[in-house]
Amino acid sequence: MADKRDYYEVLGVEKGADKKEIKKAYRKLAMKHHPDVNDEPESAEKFKEISEAYAVLSDEDKRHTYDQFGHSGMGGYSTEDIFRNANFDDIFKGFGFDFGDIFDMFGFGGGRRRSRAEQGADVYYDLKITLEEAAFGLERDINVPHKKTCPTCGGSKAEPGTETHKCEQCGGTGQVQHVNQTPFGQFVNIGPCRACHGEGVIIDTPCHECRGKGIVRETSTIHINVPPGVEDGSRLRVPGEGDVGKRGGPPGDLYILISVKSHSLFERHGSDLIYEKSISFVQASLGDEVDIPTLSDEIVSLKIPNGTQSGTSFRVKGKGMPHLRWEGYGNLYVKVKVVVPKKLNSQQKEILKEFAEISGKEIYIEDKGFFDKVKDAIKH
Repeated sequence: MADKRDYYEVLGVEKGADKKEIKKAYRKLAMKHHPDVNDEPESAEKFKEISEAYAVLSDEDKRHTYDQFGHSGMGGYSTEDIFRNANFDDIFKGFGFDFGDIFDMFGFGGGRRRSRAEQGADVYYDLKITLEEAAFGLERDINVPHKKTCPTCGGSKAEPGTETHKCEQCGGTGQVQHVNQTPFGQFVNIGPCRACHGEGVIIDTPCHECRGKGIVRETSTIHINVPPGVEDGSRLRVPGEGDVGKRGGPPGDLYILISVKSHSLFERHGSDLIYEKSISFVQASLGDEVDIPTLSDEIVSLKIPNGTQSGTSFRVKGKGMPHLRWEGYGNLYVKVKVVVPKKLNSQQKEILKEFAEISGKEIYIEDKGFFDKVKDAIKH
């Protein structure tokens, strides 16, 4: 590791370079040192060096590790790991250049050839649930349409009882090699055989069930478990329940996209709930005890102190949503809204005028009789 050059130095970019700069620098160097355009003995090794640097610096996670620990931090990565997810084909798009097969040609990465097997596509399912279901969790069977191996031919694509024969054009490999001349030299592209569509065999009698595709679309019933505390926009992964893979590849995954419906009483903020409680002018002035609903149908009593202002919030501890990633619950916040009567009778008006007059003189009344009259007047 110690004798390796710094990856940033290899590509000729600064440590703070963005992905666009790194990509541009690599493309320029790769076009200069690729073995098909540069026949100097050291060109292949140079090409490997710059490609390894690009594979690391173009990957956010690998670059973060390298920036922290240098080459020693890459010791846990195999050659295959370093190049995994690196998109070289996009860089050389338009030149007929299949990067993975070029590496195979000169033995880079231990002579590993890319597998023709392909993982199946992921499948997505939209699930709408109530706030109560999000709070307490639920188990449910859902019907998911996805691609499965044809039960008639078992994925062979041929009608049962019929024979297939090896493709003569590709020799049964499923791939053919094309040589393209470009301004940068000769490039070799290895692609799927058109005669057998990359299968390596010719099917004379396609399966009647799947019409020679080896795959059928069917609906499966899948049991899912939604954990308590799940949030709107969450994704639940069900491994292996996506579309079937191609040529023996693994199936994709099923992703449940959670959508939580709005609630008539509660507004959710993370693990906390907000409930708006309307109270009268008298309750706000004199204080009171009011009943507050919860998601569990339990009614809790909340004390409203005298002199409470409209918009004041009170916390009811532990009556919110369950935390998804740890034990415990959020809180329920009760926001008080003081409701002013729109219509007053003559008695109510007289009492309020008396109250306004007394308040204007800044007289504090110890006798509760006046407030009792106000309370009774507003009620009636």
